[in-house]
Amino acid sequence: MSVLKKACIIDDDRLYVSLMSMIVDKYDLVDELVLFENGDQALKFFELVLKDKIEAPQVVLLDLNMPIMNGWELLDVLEDHTAALQEKGIHLLVVSSSINQNEIAKAKKHALVSDFITKPLSKTNLLEIFNKISS
Repeated sequence: MSVLKKACIIDDDRLYVSLMSMIVDKYDLVDELVLFENGDQALKFFELVLKDKIEAPQVVLLDLNMPIMNGWELLDVLEDHTAALQEKGIHLLVVSSSINQNEIAKAKKHALVSDFITKPLSKTNLLEIFNKISS
């Protein structure tokens, strides 16, 4: 498996983020892991990506329920930039504890969303995701 250049986790659950970060580090899945606690912080990052000021992440793991700006709000703002973000090779996966079928269907309908994964995300899931995208 080749190593991805950059990945991004947007989630306010510090324990989850810490566990995912440890797995990413342990298995050397990515050169740079960027972390954000809410959609507002991530939006500023994506604005720089769209202006080609910084390199786009190949993988984005987005939680839906966060303070300040949640995942749905971030997706709504980024919707107008879907084609540009996809051209940059971004694979955005919604990772949520929600098992609501309407939310899952809504997320999967969004053009920028590659997949919906229900938490907890296991080591095996994470390795599969990174392996699939890096190949």
